Amino acid sequence: MATCSFICKVTIFIWICFMLNSLSCEVQPGQEAQKPKPARRYPTVLIPLLVRNKAHILPLFLTYFQNIGFPKKDIALWIRSDHNSDSSTEILENWLRDNADLYFSVDFEHDDSVQRYQNESTPNDWPLERFNHIIQLKEEALAYGREKHADYIFFLDIDVLITHSNTLLHLIRLNKDVVAPMLLSEGLYSNFWCAMTPDYYYQRTDEYKEIYNVNKEGVFRVPMVHSAVLIRWTYFTKYSLTFDRRTLIRLEEVNINGLKEYQRCRTYDGPVDDIIVFAVAANCTSVEMYVSNILPYGYIMQPLDVNDGLDVDKQQLINLRANIVNDLGGVIPLDEHFDKYIYPKKTNITLDHIYMINLIRRPHRRDKMFKLFEEIGLDVEHFPAVDGKRLTPELLEADGIKFMPGYEDPYNHRKMTMGEVGCFLSHYRIWEKIVAKQQKEVLILEDDVRFQPYFKENAERVLSQIRKIVKYDLVYFGRKRLKDEDEPKVEGTENLVHVGYSYWTLGYVISLEGARKLLAANPLKNLLPVDEFLPIMYDRHPNETWKSYFFQRDLWAFSAAPLLLYPTHYTGEKGYISDTEDSEVTLTAKTNNAHLKSDRELEFPIPAETETKQQETTKETQEKDDFLDLNSPEMEELLFLMKHRNEL
Repeated sequence: MATCSFICKVTIFIWICFMLNSLSCEVQPGQEAQKPKPARRYPTVLIPLLVRNKAHILPLFLTYFQNIGFPKKDIALWIRSDHNSDSSTEILENWLRDNADLYFSVDFEHDDSVQRYQNESTPNDWPLERFNHIIQLKEEALAYGREKHADYIFFLDIDVLITHSNTLLHLIRLNKDVVAPMLLSEGLYSNFWCAMTPDYYYQRTDEYKEIYNVNKEGVFRVPMVHSAVLIRWTYFTKYSLTFDRRTLIRLEEVNINGLKEYQRCRTYDGPVDDIIVFAVAANCTSVEMYVSNILPYGYIMQPLDVNDGLDVDKQQLINLRANIVNDLGGVIPLDEHFDKYIYPKKTNITLDHIYMINLIRRPHRRDKMFKLFEEIGLDVEHFPAVDGKRLTPELLEADGIKFMPGYEDPYNHRKMTMGEVGCFLSHYRIWEKIVAKQQKEVLILEDDVRFQPYFKENAERVLSQIRKIVKYDLVYFGRKRLKDEDEPKVEGTENLVHVGYSYWTLGYVISLEGARKLLAANPLKNLLPVDEFLPIMYDRHPNETWKSYFFQRDLWAFSAAPLLLYPTHYTGEKGYISDTEDSEVTLTAKTNNAHLKSDRELEFPIPAETETKQQETTKETQEKDDFLDLNSPEMEELLFLMKHRNEL
């Protein structure tokens, strides 16, 4: 046994020595021990960045770029900046000064000695010289990738904000030769096509909308991708893909080093356009292009018209940031290198004041809305809502509040909920405040609104029009039209109509005289939901019995057309929360199987063009229904306001 044990030990010792590539297991004189090289876990990725007049988006682009969840030591940057008339190059230099060492390598060149191309009429014009320059730069990037033996090249435009940190890693794992992450914009524009016309231009299809709206999810083969494109750098893709029209024509005519011939495509006779040429080069070979909508990867700015100035691009960025707040709950905090980056100056859109109604126990909604106000540039005051969950019949009776006799919700067949009571009282308290402070024009917002693009500019346009034409009491910025009835356009205006029977109070402008009229009607003696009360007061409500309780129905009401505000959610959608419809009913309810007021459609369907894409993915969906302490200072303040409104 002892002999066998000794032989086993010797055998194990020799095996270990062999595995360490040394028969003696000793370091010979003059030699150093060779440490095994760690296996590489990630491929190398070359990312070319082309920059021109992007100082307004570069800080946000670079901040999101730094947040990409991929090892920076495996990323090589190839950056070119030229023809700038803003501080784009300066921003890049400052950023690289502190971040260049984090990356595998950085190749940065810039030249702003010339700010315009020949025959360029505006910064958004694309003369032939500009196309040729961009094509030359992209071809140089391809050559640089061949020289450095990169595993992937990720062409990324500065107009793209990659908001999902796993985007690059996820695209690599899809294992495609060419793949793009589907990007969202403020409209239907994206970075892929589903069809191409015979003359090589964009052709819209039903499938495009299905992919863009994520009605179907996955990875789809498409004929065109651009702006954010990952290329797997194989021997075949290295020598078959190009952005250059002349190179494409040459490749179509000959074989290259034994590579598979181009498929039977006619000799390219399309435009000198880098993304079209790239698409044709891929389509005429075995290089398949894909777009993925599996993750919410990010956003893309829409191309500008030739006569648009940079101010239009800056405003579009504001709209995009607002969409990011709506979809993701907030914009990423800017990198410390961009402290000088300035958000839009806050305004009240020419009004005396703007109030936002929000329950104290809904901090997520409040925080999100104030992030939105920051992005849009609105100066808004938070108004603590009256919480229906804290109301009781005894408290209402003590405050002299009485319900309209015989009121029943026309769709849900129930009495008012305590949430609806709290909602009415919240609006009522603001009307009182407007009168007390003599505020001539006020915008009242609820905390679940989504702003249409260019909200400030459009709101100021609507207000300017109505001030010049008529004396008004109320203007809806957002509402739900309930009947297919005539709503004539206000003569002399482009964006106003005489309003019909409508629901929702998510956003409206009210004048001082309008607030006085609503208070003079003494609605707390015949209480019903606020979105029923307002149509009664402008005499467009269909229920004659309810109208009979209010004798003076002379509110001058109008609506913006198109609307400027929409709800963030509709009934049944992910993230939907209602503090009015889901709260306790004031009295015993009847059967409850009808539509809710927050449904997309009731009697009269909303026109399709007014519906907006809803992609709410915020923490609000997990919000718990926590209650305030009845003895808290906030609750005491609310109860005091309710009991002593007359003195205040």
